[in-house]
Amino acid sequence: MKIGLISDTHGFWDDDIPKYFKDCNEIWHAGDVGEAGQIIENLSKIAPTLVVYGNIDTPDFQRTYPENLFIEREGVKIFMTHIGGKPPSYNPRVRKLIQSEKPNVFICGHSHILRAMPDPKHGNLLYLNPGAAGNQGFHKMRTMMRFEINKGKVEKLEVIELGKRG
Repeated sequence: MKIGLISDTHGFWDDDIPKYFKDCNEIWHAGDVGEAGQIIENLSKIAPTLVVYGNIDTPDFQRTYPENLFIEREGVKIFMTHIGGKPPSYNPRVRKLIQSEKPNVFICGHSHILRAMPDPKHGNLLYLNPGAAGNQGFHKMRTMMRFEINKGKVEKLEVIELGKRG
């Protein structure tokens, strides 16, 4: 199963996104969608899209999409939320959910800092933050990720650079 992972678009759509996500089975957006209708509509034309809301998303958007998403794909338990912190400094809300739900992969956005790392303190948890695909924020390069989930393993993790923040 091929997954496209994106976050922090802040209403900005890059016309190169479909090129990178065209072979994905699903796209996951880790919040701060901004101008949600167009972004989600465009992503959904590429592949089924799962979304959590972020802190800049409107109250209507927050009523439509969840804060936390718990899913299982190919035997891998995934937890996605927008604001989570990073290993080992998860925020208290997220730390409790990681401890109780025991996901294999934890995904968040918010920081605009691209990061993929193991967290052996929480049962070999894989931490993923795709950085920011939008133009708002302090990041210099707009990024997202693509990976595969096969028979209980995350494989072929790639970082995609969309270009410098404009």
